[in-house]
Amino acid sequence: MDTTTSPAPAPGYVHGYSGREARRLGDQADALAALLHDGTSFPAGSRVLEVGCGVGAQTVHLVSRSPGARLTAVDVSAASLDQARARVAETHPGASVDFVRADLHDLPFAYGAFDHLFVCFVLEHLPDPRAALAGLRRVLRPGGSITVIEGDHGSVFLHPDSAHARAAIGHLVALQAAAGGDALVGRRLRPLLTAAGYEGVRAAPRTVYADGSRPELARAFTLDTFTAMVEAVRDEAVAAGLSTPADFDRGVADLRRAAAEDGTFHYAFFKATATNPA
Repeated sequence: MDTTTSPAPAPGYVHGYSGREARRLGDQADALAALLHDGTSFPAGSRVLEVGCGVGAQTVHLVSRSPGARLTAVDVSAASLDQARARVAETHPGASVDFVRADLHDLPFAYGAFDHLFVCFVLEHLPDPRAALAGLRRVLRPGGSITVIEGDHGSVFLHPDSAHARAAIGHLVALQAAAGGDALVGRRLRPLLTAAGYEGVRAAPRTVYADGSRPELARAFTLDTFTAMVEAVRDEAVAAGLSTPADFDRGVADLRRAAAEDGTFHYAFFKATATNPA
């Protein structure tokens, strides 16, 4: 089922909507599925809303882990929804997912329409994540649950350490802030959910650590996910006067160096769950 409403313009998405970005999102979701989705499954027949499904990178894992749930996936981008629909059709033929184009601030659903909400890598792009979380309570039934997952670029540690790599990451953080987002939002999940009126909030880090003993993880996350994300904002960072081309390229090279046999890379995602007061 596909439903279209007239969404408001989306906040600036610093990563862009290129095919390369869609592949990066898919690589990230697949590499981290066990880490991020562990403990998340929804009962058969339950009504689940994925808020900000994007290209469906997480949608396919929700379908896989909760095959009997009634899943609705919403996003503001029609092009992203087309990719999400195709991704689900390819990986889970016959799966029943309702794709709806709408702004998460103005969802076309009735009060208490869903039993569970899943929000992954969405808050980082919003100028007021607390207000967004508070607004989502309208479509979540009393006693229903919300699961939120976000990253935190301030959690990066790497070896060999590199001031250039840390600066390049900082430029991405600055660009995302200029677009109205917060690349450090992971550390704020518990206070945000509490301030938005949810109860029973529980939050904890989900740590990614890659070294020479985990070459596949180093490739899939350190290189294809994180370094690719930083590298993608090179031209924007240079144009904004945040870096010279040479300095930014040195930072990217040093991030790649951390994926070598004798390198290490650490990153923390944060996952939180809470309930809508009865």
